[in-house]
Amino acid sequence: MQNHRLVLPQHLNHYGFLFGGYLLMWVDEMAWLAASHDYPDCKFVTVGMDAVEFKKSVREGSILEFTADKIRQGETSVTYSVIVRRDDEEIFSTAVTLVRVDSEGEKQCLPI
Repeated sequence: MQNHRLVLPQHLNHYGFLFGGYLLMWVDEMAWLAASHDYPDCKFVTVGMDAVEFKKSVREGSILEFTADKIRQGETSVTYSVIVRRDDEEIFSTAVTLVRVDSEGEKQCLPI
């Protein structure tokens, strides 16, 4: 799955660079979108990201490309590799694991 995001002034810190928290939120959202697309009618919550290392800084006006690919499926969880690029240059990547939950927040098995 692929998506894009425009970096706007409200996403910047006081030095004029993208706040890392916004990037992490968008990465989390991208993984959730991919899981929700792959498993319709399932509820997911994020349980972890493998690593957080910002490889390049990002300025206002940048268009970021997000790509999510499923890399692992367990009984109740699924993991996606999420890569963020700007102009074909990788600026961030991580693996995001989500778990399927019911309305009470309890783990549920993924459909086969």
